Amino acid sequence: MKKIIIVSSLLFMAAVAVQAQNTDYKVVFDMTSKDSASHKTAVRQTSSIARSSPGAQLEVVIYSGALDMVVKNKSTVAADIENLIKNKLASFKVCAVTMKRYNIDESQLIPGVEVVADGIYEIITKQRLGWGYIKVAN
Repeated sequence: MKKIIIVSSLLFMAAVAVQAQNTDYKVVFDMTSKDSASHKTAVRQTSSIARSSPGAQLEVVIYSGALDMVVKNKSTVAADIENLIKNKLASFKVCAVTMKRYNIDESQLIPGVEVVADGIYEIITKQRLGWGYIKVAN
């Protein structure tokens, strides 16, 4: 009987730890590369985390040379991004300053991509809130 109680307690603690890990899993990805291989890496990483940790909060912040990643007719990962957004597995946010510099307006973005005033400020705000930070590179 004592063994059953110990095993049950350990299983319960493991379940609580896994649940806590999933709800505390918050990552912001920093995407500045114009390289489409880096765009694929970001999508692969967010998709992988979303599958393995369904409670994870994931955000990809796009600015600088990475703008084409979220422009409808230029993105090599548009379908994947649309799927991640549609299924609420990750959010994709693009810098308004970058959009202005490249003369891109919201109508040219992949549906569901959000515009933030400043990509760098978005990232540091998430970090202040305890989010992990990943710089996407190949």
